[in-house]
Amino acid sequence: MSAPLLQVDDLRVHFRVDDGLLKAVDGVSYELGQGETLGIVGESGSGKTVSSLAVIGLLERPPAEIPSGRIIFGDEDLLTYSENRMSDVRGRRISMIFQEPMTSLNPVMAIGLQISEVVRRHLGMSKRQARERTLELLNLVGIPEPSKRIDEYPHQLSGGMRQRVMIALALACEPMILIADEPTTALDVTIQAQILELMASLQEKLGTSILLITHDLAVIAETAHRVAVMYAGRIVEKAPVKEIFQNPRHPYTQGLLRSIPRIDREREKRLTEIPGFVPSLADLPSGCAFVDRCPQAIDRCRRDTPMIEAIGEGHQVSCWRAEDG
Repeated sequence: MSAPLLQVDDLRVHFRVDDGLLKAVDGVSYELGQGETLGIVGESGSGKTVSSLAVIGLLERPPAEIPSGRIIFGDEDLLTYSENRMSDVRGRRISMIFQEPMTSLNPVMAIGLQISEVVRRHLGMSKRQARERTLELLNLVGIPEPSKRIDEYPHQLSGGMRQRVMIALALACEPMILIADEPTTALDVTIQAQILELMASLQEKLGTSILLITHDLAVIAETAHRVAVMYAGRIVEKAPVKEIFQNPRHPYTQGLLRSIPRIDREREKRLTEIPGFVPSLADLPSGCAFVDRCPQAIDRCRRDTPMIEAIGEGHQVSCWRAEDG
């Protein structure tokens, strides 16, 4: 097998808060291959976004602390880069689609100018060349009448078109890695399907690797090749997407899958839910962080923290009862 394009190794991200030390990311490791989509899934507060912001160098330090870990890209550790050096990587080789385009796009700057600035910054194009490239990108992501839209402002566009502009902005320099943080949140189902189809099409055309962050397992099933399930700052299960849906081994993953609405459950009065609440990252229980919500917990789960271990080809689980099925 070829070497991974991106390798995150034992990454830890902490924040000091009034309640103590908040371990937002606690020993996360994963790999992203060339042309692959890796889905990172979990509830809000699981550490998905914080870990991705560490990859692209957008965590302000302080208040963030990164006491350990490596982010290997191109045989070098991005965590050792200065801000100036990281700014050359960001947008050019690794780009990010943020969750909410209205807060990510500059409201007082035309969308075309925002894209052109990225192109001129990283590719050294003239104003005319950058405008032509911007028109190509708007056309590539399916913006109608790009010659008209290029001079419009974010508030003049629909939510779906703003998200397409964000994708155009992220792809402006044809990065090797695209981090998509909840790219379809707050979009209706039809627009969501269009955005996911667009990302898949662009990946096939450009060979871009995608790190897809979401809480939506339906999105994962539609787009990802492999899945990493996060809970309370840790990855609790990793596997190919088909294996996750057919043979989930961690109780948290099983709970997430049971909570998905299904047609064959239409007679049930209510959706299946995972009982309890996500624990505070500043006050995690001893042993397994999922222990208080787990219907399969045993005494060892409260006493010892399970490490993630392989239970099959490409399938890893952090659970003392994983072998029990």
